[in-house]
Amino acid sequence: MLQSIRDRAQGWIAWVIVILISIPFALWGIQSYLGINGETVTATVNGVELTERDLDRRVQQTRMELRERLGAAYDPAAFDSAELRRMVREEMIREVLLIDVSQRLGLRVSDQELKLRILSEPAFQRDGRFDNEAFQRLLQLQGMSEQQFVEQLRRQLTGTQLIRAVVASEFPTRLELEQFQRLSAQQRGIDYARFVAADYLSDEPIADETIETYYQEHAERFRSPEQVKLDYVVLDVADLAKGIEIDEAALREAYAAEQGRFVMPEQRQVRHLLIALPQQADDEQVAAAEREIAALRARILEGESFADLAAEYSDDPGSAAEGGELGLIEPGMMDPVFDEAVFSLPEGGLSEPVRTRFGYHLIEVEAVRPGETQPFEAVREQLHEEQARAQAESLYYDLGERLATLSYERPDSLEPVVEELGLELRQSDWIGREGGEGLLAEPGVLSAAFSDEVLVEGNNSELIEPDHERLSAVVVRVRDHRESAQRPLETVREEIVAALREQRAQQAAMAAAEAALAQVRDGEAEWSEAMAAAVIESAGLVGRGAVLPEAVLDLAFKLPAPQSGESELEAVALADGDAVVVRLTQVEDGEVTVDRDGATLPEAGLLAELAGRDLYDALLADIERRAEITREPLSVDDDQL
Repeated sequence: MLQSIRDRAQGWIAWVIVILISIPFALWGIQSYLGINGETVTATVNGVELTERDLDRRVQQTRMELRERLGAAYDPAAFDSAELRRMVREEMIREVLLIDVSQRLGLRVSDQELKLRILSEPAFQRDGRFDNEAFQRLLQLQGMSEQQFVEQLRRQLTGTQLIRAVVASEFPTRLELEQFQRLSAQQRGIDYARFVAADYLSDEPIADETIETYYQEHAERFRSPEQVKLDYVVLDVADLAKGIEIDEAALREAYAAEQGRFVMPEQRQVRHLLIALPQQADDEQVAAAEREIAALRARILEGESFADLAAEYSDDPGSAAEGGELGLIEPGMMDPVFDEAVFSLPEGGLSEPVRTRFGYHLIEVEAVRPGETQPFEAVREQLHEEQARAQAESLYYDLGERLATLSYERPDSLEPVVEELGLELRQSDWIGREGGEGLLAEPGVLSAAFSDEVLVEGNNSELIEPDHERLSAVVVRVRDHRESAQRPLETVREEIVAALREQRAQQAAMAAAEAALAQVRDGEAEWSEAMAAAVIESAGLVGRGAVLPEAVLDLAFKLPAPQSGESELEAVALADGDAVVVRLTQVEDGEVTVDRDGATLPEAGLLAELAGRDLYDALLADIERRAEITREPLSVDDDQL
């Protein structure tokens, strides 16, 4: 058959075959090879195509940001993949619309502003300064080039400009300010009766069918958490320093080179007497202080006790009771003028009046303790720690680089790291996303342990530095993984029974509250009589910030204002399961203080921002309504779930 085709494929037949093959190849095949229009489009916005590749990158970026923000609380299962992709795509559509509007309005973001924004981003900093390595690493993790990141940031900042422009265009009217003040400072008279659920607990048996139904309806509540066991290695500068020995000669050499560090400064035992002066003292006040301090100095020279006079006349409350005693002071501890006077006096000497920013002082030097150099033996341990730490830090950076390289090049095992670097392979017990103890409670470690790269793909983690203030790094890998699983009914039966009894007690408490409420509304009983089975609380006249159960306060400020001499009542359940009947007895509006310059009130800025946000949302909705937007069906790959 093949030979027959070969024989016939000559002349005009062969040309027909070639033409038939060439036409589709020319129309579609070359584009596939060259990549022209070959990417799948997920949406088109006013002619601008958003590709699946761009969407994938933004979804991955969003996941990383969520993981960074939530730390150990991040749970991929909590973010439905399809819904996340839909939300990210809508955000990308809005960005395109905002860029279009911003460009038509002439809004621009300068290169200098972009640069400053990148340099000040905390995620790109180490020790408070921009770290290009951290910047490049984050871009690599997000699968972005510098140009892509800069353009994305430019779009975001341009959109922010539009938000600011719209928000700044709004301002509240005088009537709106008055209404806001009336409502925000409004007070309401509140009483409430609490029907405690615990009072309605019952030991009545619960049917197996009810237990089974509750178990099925609350299946998520009875799932054991996802857990992992980890292998990990730790590189810590403190551990490295412990293993470093410094020979005696090196320590003595360091002591000789830095001997000035170990000189104990001269210290002096000092008393003082202060006649205080205000900062802006006039000539008359200064003259009076000078006369008083001179008279006191003369009395001391005549033999009176410095301590007694300081206790009686000194304006320094901290030292007067101690006879002016300041204790031992070193150079640089006091005001410079005071300091100079102290260290120019001989032992037992009395100063002339000394003026500082506090007033006039008399100073007496009781004793002088000369400075001395600490001997080598006294500082040997300190020198050893410093030298060992310095060597350990140098070793840390070298080993850290090798650790990062080895764990990356051999992602399926930590054994090469242990063998080549001599680090200890540590193992954890089962830990969940809430973390374990010590290092295993650090958000960065937990985030890496439960990341797709480590948990799903089975790779070693990146080099993690949990605390940037400390030279310590860790690499983890998952040794064992236990999926979240449904706990058997038998193991949670008692828990369900307790929950059902609590649920019934709460329902009974609410039923009692509603019955009591009906009695008051129908006029069958007075408030105190109908609420006899409850705990009655009288909050009095309170504002919106009162310390009351949230549900009580929320309901009380939603009830309509009662008619004169009447009250408004309603029942509500509290967060703890108790039921309350709330009684609103009066409403007093807040004071209106708006004047002609109402725009300067704090409320004006808040209301302007709220109105601006509403206007911006309406503007964005209108822009989207007028735009030509085509959304393709979303695709969700298995590895994104």
